[in-house]
Amino acid sequence: MTFARSQKGMSMLGWMVVLALVAFFASTGFKMFPHYMDYWSLEKAIMSVETDRALDINTVQDFYSHVSKSMQINSIRDLDLKEILDIKTEGGDFLVHLKYEKREPLIENLDLVANFDKEFRIRAQ
Repeated sequence: MTFARSQKGMSMLGWMVVLALVAFFASTGFKMFPHYMDYWSLEKAIMSVETDRALDINTVQDFYSHVSKSMQINSIRDLDLKEILDIKTEGGDFLVHLKYEKREPLIENLDLVANFDKEFRIRAQ
């Protein structure tokens, strides 16, 4: 076997490139994950209006109040509820539109952007 010498594994440069890629993607994930956690918390608060009948939410103002309390509990302080959430009533149902964008600086003038846009139809009690 004359090839045994050339089959030693990755070089130091190869390992450095792999380590740099892993660090880049880990950094990106750690920067964006909190924004997704906030979105999932908001989504859960909106959906709980339909599933939890004990809340007794009948008006748009009650709906905003419920989501606002949920934001306080989950420490979501960097979003303005009136700007990201649009609630209307139609035929006794709530039409809820959750839409906002979060930017996280990455390198120099490059940003990571998460665009959250979802509509809900929540049956009123």
